[in-house]
Amino acid sequence: MVTSLCFDFGNTRLKCAVFADRELKEVIVLDNDSTDRIISLIQRFQPQKSILSSVINHNPDIEVLLAEKTVFHKLGHTSKLPFTTPVGKPETIGADRLAICAAAVDLFPGQHNLAIGLGTCITYNYINRAHEFLGGSISPGMTMRFRAMHEQTALLPLVEPDQHFPLIGYDTKTNLQSGVIMGMAKEIDGIIDAYALKFNNFNVLLTGGDMGFFVPHLKNRIFADPYLIFKGLYAICEYNTNQT
Repeated sequence: MVTSLCFDFGNTRLKCAVFADRELKEVIVLDNDSTDRIISLIQRFQPQKSILSSVINHNPDIEVLLAEKTVFHKLGHTSKLPFTTPVGKPETIGADRLAICAAAVDLFPGQHNLAIGLGTCITYNYINRAHEFLGGSISPGMTMRFRAMHEQTALLPLVEPDQHFPLIGYDTKTNLQSGVIMGMAKEIDGIIDAYALKFNNFNVLLTGGDMGFFVPHLKNRIFADPYLIFKGLYAICEYNTNQT
């Protein structure tokens, strides 16, 4: 059995997923990116492989540590990928988007896939059956929308999302919740519908920490998995370390 650590350092959280071969065993939220924290994970799980996806300015020493203790790969535009990226400036594609695309290809090979990530931003990522990542679009995520309405107005408060918001808000709080969450749900459905006019027979994959707020309000059929990024990171890790 081969143990792999898949690190996802996003704008909001630092996470590590532990895989035993292809099976996801555990997801750990890290409180910091210190070498001591990474050493504790290595000592606990004794990994043979590791991969890091980062969109932040993380502690560079952890890359040295992981390279010393494991077969390490840092996800970037030079990584070997199970799909091609025939888009302008591939070096600008976010690591999170690369991971989502890799998961889509791994789970549904030889099929059209629209993979949607719900994080700090919403990313829409289209990969065709020839395993070509054609691009997509990016829009503000849920937290960003709540904060924008609070920070860019004089009186609107910063409210927390609630899965049980009413369609017709009855006070400021519920008006904001309905506007953001229902508005995003209709945006997602609208984007899916727009793709359906252009392409036939494609899968829709949805992932991200905010996923639970929107799944009940979507009319389109989707494949929802909160761990798609980690599964994509594992696939990329295998794709690169098996060729070294």
